[in-house]
Amino acid sequence: MELDVRTGGKSLSIPIENPFQLDIEATVQEIESFLSSQGAAANGLDIRGLLPKMVKGIAGCEGGCPADAKSFVNRGFRNFELAYIEGGILQAMVLTENVMNVAIKMFPDF
Repeated sequence: MELDVRTGGKSLSIPIENPFQLDIEATVQEIESFLSSQGAAANGLDIRGLLPKMVKGIAGCEGGCPADAKSFVNRGFRNFELAYIEGGILQAMVLTENVMNVAIKMFPDF
């Protein structure tokens, strides 16, 4: 899997070798550090809660669109605007406290 975080015209790509053993703390720290370097305020964003739900939504979806992804998008998550994109991609968009757009996309491995 691949995680892509975009804000302020820059992006951070994080490969995820095993989505079922994702080091949430290290990944969140990397994302928050990137956002901070771009001037985006990460406080108030529940990235720690979002990532496992995104993984669950698309992990193992090689056979087609997983029901979890679409139901996750329908349920929503906190202040993130969720979207399922053709090909098994999940996207979460949010506006930070200091009014910067942040887009987090998770791409499946197929």
